Amino acid sequence: MELEELLGTIANGEDSKHQFKSNIKHPETLSKEIVAFSNSDDGGTIIIGVTDQGEISGLNTDDVIRINQHISNAISQHVKPINHRITTQTFSLKLGKLIIVFVPIGLNKPYMDKNHQIYKKIGSDTIKVSSREEIIRLYQRAGLAKTDASLVDDATMADIDRTFFSKFFIKEYGERIEDQNISLKQLLENMKLASDGTLNYCGVLLFALKPQNLLPVFNLKAVAFFGNDITDTNYIDSKDFNGKLIDIYQQAVSFVLSNIHHVQKDQCFNSVGIPEIPRNVIQELITNALIHRDYFIRSPIKLFVFKDRIEIISPGHLPNKLTVANIKMGISVARNPLLYSFAPKILYRGLGSGILRSLKEYPNIEFEDHREGNLFKAIIKRVPIQKNN
Repeated sequence: MELEELLGTIANGEDSKHQFKSNIKHPETLSKEIVAFSNSDDGGTIIIGVTDQGEISGLNTDDVIRINQHISNAISQHVKPINHRITTQTFSLKLGKLIIVFVPIGLNKPYMDKNHQIYKKIGSDTIKVSSREEIIRLYQRAGLAKTDASLVDDATMADIDRTFFSKFFIKEYGERIEDQNISLKQLLENMKLASDGTLNYCGVLLFALKPQNLLPVFNLKAVAFFGNDITDTNYIDSKDFNGKLIDIYQQAVSFVLSNIHHVQKDQCFNSVGIPEIPRNVIQELITNALIHRDYFIRSPIKLFVFKDRIEIISPGHLPNKLTVANIKMGISVARNPLLYSFAPKILYRGLGSGILRSLKEYPNIEFEDHREGNLFKAIIKRVPIQKNN
């Protein structure tokens, strides 16, 4: 960091990436900030020798020696696991010295202090993470927790739609489940859909008779509007789609197809026509929403059909450091790897490089990754139909 940049940072005040400390008396004072920045998406900088109000108080030589020892102790003894990438820099100003502690994003989240407390940044504040959901989400971002493999309370073998599961098993493996020499419980556990007789998210979402009885908010809400304004109280159609993922998928695709234009082109008069947006594109993007959404967020997927566009809104922004530019290049990170492995067998078989194919087939698609709002949006632009005179 150059001096000019440092002074500009101090002048701008504390925020989610910069924290000021006038002095450090104990390693514990630093450990909370290091933990919080290590757990963040961008890391952060601690500037020592500056008050909370942004005034340079400065440090003397003895302060610098003592504080550097505290920094070393905080990193090695008070933060678990150790963030080995932390560096420091010292500046000498007229008002005294400043120590800058650079805390890069941690590679082994979640980080905690020696008392096993986890912290995160909200604006300029350092907040202790206490709720189970927040802690799980940190483990999820680190790739240590997968929602689709998490067990669902009270979900047992009795919740399985046996008719549907039997048809799937015959289609996929060419054998009947009755001919297996193991119980249904063992069979589902072998397929990683259950553990100790309890179904996981994947097992419930794919094969339960009534998934929403066990996972109530994991459905899809759809609205078709006359115009382009989401606040319009007049709409063409509105539906909530429940059931297994295959049920939601089929209903959602049908909803879109029934609320967009179909073009006859060279087809005969009695044909249903070709949808203005290719069916494959609709299938791919709805499948992506169902499979890649964040199931730690208890919220439905939203599907809006407007006059000029279609929006598919999934709970959860893109995982890790994945960007819109990445997914347009075919790069993906499976947030729900178990669901992802089953999707081509049950939902749309084009899953995988489908976004690339969708953009090639229908380029009028935009993607928005909202990290603050924690959602991902696919926007399919509708091109006005040209009428023949």
